[in-house]
Amino acid sequence: MEAEAPAAGRPADDAPGQDPATPDQGGGWPLVEGWARATLSPSGPKLWQTLNHRSACLSCAWGTGGQHGGFRDELGEPLQRCLKSVEAIMAELQPAVSEGVFGTRSLTELQQLSSMEADRLGRLSHPLLLREGRSHYERIGWDDVFAIAEAAFRVPPERLASYSSGRSSNEAAYLLQLLLRAMGSNNLADCSDLCHAPSTVGLKAVFGSGTSMVSLESLQQADGVVLVGSNAPANHPRLMNELIKLRRRGGTVIVINPVIEVGLLKFGSPAFPVSSLQGGAEIASLFLQPIPGSDTAVFLGLQKALLEAGAVQRDFLAAHAEGWEPLLEQLQTTSWEAITTTCGLSRQELEHAAAVIARCRGVVFAWAMGITHHANGTDNVQAIANTALLSGNVGRPGAGTMPIRGHSNVQGFGSMGVTVKLRREMQEALEQLLGRPLSRVPGYDTRALITAADAGRVDSLLCLGGNLWGANPDATEAKRALGRIDTILYLATKPNQGHFHGLAARQTLVLPVFNRFETPHRTTTESGNNYVRLNEPGTTHLRGADLISEVGFLAELARRLMGRDPIDWGRLQDPSYVRELIGRTVPGYGPIATIDATRQEFSVEGRLFDTPQFPTPTGKARVAVTPLPELSLPAPEHFGGLGPGEGGLVLALITARSYGQHNTVVYKAGDSYRGMPHRHTILMNRADLRRAGLKAHQRVTVQGEAGALEQVEIIPGEIREGAALMFYPEVNVIMKAVIDPRCGTPAFKRVPVLVRGPLAVVHDG
Repeated sequence: MEAEAPAAGRPADDAPGQDPATPDQGGGWPLVEGWARATLSPSGPKLWQTLNHRSACLSCAWGTGGQHGGFRDELGEPLQRCLKSVEAIMAELQPAVSEGVFGTRSLTELQQLSSMEADRLGRLSHPLLLREGRSHYERIGWDDVFAIAEAAFRVPPERLASYSSGRSSNEAAYLLQLLLRAMGSNNLADCSDLCHAPSTVGLKAVFGSGTSMVSLESLQQADGVVLVGSNAPANHPRLMNELIKLRRRGGTVIVINPVIEVGLLKFGSPAFPVSSLQGGAEIASLFLQPIPGSDTAVFLGLQKALLEAGAVQRDFLAAHAEGWEPLLEQLQTTSWEAITTTCGLSRQELEHAAAVIARCRGVVFAWAMGITHHANGTDNVQAIANTALLSGNVGRPGAGTMPIRGHSNVQGFGSMGVTVKLRREMQEALEQLLGRPLSRVPGYDTRALITAADAGRVDSLLCLGGNLWGANPDATEAKRALGRIDTILYLATKPNQGHFHGLAARQTLVLPVFNRFETPHRTTTESGNNYVRLNEPGTTHLRGADLISEVGFLAELARRLMGRDPIDWGRLQDPSYVRELIGRTVPGYGPIATIDATRQEFSVEGRLFDTPQFPTPTGKARVAVTPLPELSLPAPEHFGGLGPGEGGLVLALITARSYGQHNTVVYKAGDSYRGMPHRHTILMNRADLRRAGLKAHQRVTVQGEAGALEQVEIIPGEIREGAALMFYPEVNVIMKAVIDPRCGTPAFKRVPVLVRGPLAVVHDG
């Protein structure tokens, strides 16, 4: 096996060698320019009307909106919209897809479209059907849609499944899971299976609750944040406002990430225009660059440093935790050499970071998919939770654990029961509602769904938003698996690549729905910090469109299938009644039953811990020993080896979104912040180029375990030596699905690849 390449972390004041063409801060002028371009477009007036609409942001789970108004957060603070929100809204304000597109463009032509090109086709405005053996989608009516859907759902329950994204509402999510469970199926795959499932599983094991224990108000009382595996400037820009404020009040931000993202060094936010114009606000106080996949080792190092410095809060652990003694024994017997060799950071760096944590009054530990997208992602999350416990940073204001969720309502879907791990309290409540036991047959999570479909065990699939094909590793496998399903129904607002590649064996339906700010009835969503927002009704700009609300579609399908057994499914067309049922059956959601009358948004009960009392059997947190990961990369021979005259090396590939991207939807082809001018690029460390005999901007082949991408341009950048970065979803085609056995999430952030090309004569310095 090939050893990991050596490298070290970087103090925040040791500025990286920036390409002159790349910005020297995140946000800043490019952000202002983006706002201006959107405002001056033909959709500008409608954009501003939508931004001020009382509905939650379409982008990430840190978004704003709801009853406070479009630009305000849950505390009523103004200027809390970001360019990601603008990009999402502008995509929804496109005109309808031209009538001739699906009639004249064959599937072969549509399959050539990139993610951005598919999205730019416009808004879906009429139901579409692709029949077996046909080369074109055709327009159909809703009566035919429901006839097909009803027949598709009348299959054995184990052969019926759904997949969902966090784009939709709590009400639609609740109906989706209620419908499938009433039909006897637990196959409720969700996009969270591919992202933050390790957070949910890991945190629930430690604290009895799988969400953030930190509210926005609590975060504003912290004087330290440890931000791990997150490119918040691109994916959660509003969080950057809170980090700027924390630094302004004298706080500390420790960033742990294999890539030095410029926005994590300095960020220019419109909420702070003066500092934005002066080069941006300082973000990272300390920046550590570990080996990808070594995060458990990093946090074991921090824990060991706390222990040796006498900074472990033993009295706190004795009173509020259990199982912590074996962890201290592990720290004493694990050598510094084992830790530093695994993570690539020095003992001095880890001791310094631990000392910074120990000096803070209150620390919030926050992370995104750089932590969860690993074969040991659940261990990573538990190692973070253990560090918070050992330092006494849980169960009080200004401290705690805070996973940073991606899609705007992905956490709400989990709350509504769209999960294969249904909470016992909700299971019992649903059984009482339905008057019969729910099926105990384990359901398919997203990766299990792909495996089952590939084996011919799924007949019908309903997709509520999302891009199931594009979100999965091994795109060839995903396409083949979906092609073995008899019927697939996609509920969506716009076309995506999955509608052209993720085709069913017999019939594929693409069904147009209202988006959040145009749905003709009230809905709710839940933020990543457990805050439930109420979204007011709206209207669509599409004239003559034949759209349906997701609640309307699911309620009508349930009525046709089950009538009034055991509840009046037709009555579920009324979202107020759905909210009444949610209030009765979803733990912590009682206030939603009266939200139509009160207009009072709320925090979900039992999730925000201001005291160290947790929903575990003993009321104490449960510390678990997390094993040191064994990391290695295969030799070039694993991929077929290097040919005569070829240079190259094996790297740990990080798959990531670009700055102009939301999930699988690409808004901009290039990424100026990383100096990557198009999507067919690979970000590499300059030392790796010299070691491999390659040079900057050379075109190379990137070989993975599932396939290869050719003519990929090398971009030198500030990435950990031994690692590389490429853009998702394009890179999915080369990676096999290596999953975390504890939760089923794939290892998107540590993909072994061989980068190879002709030996260079001149090396980039």
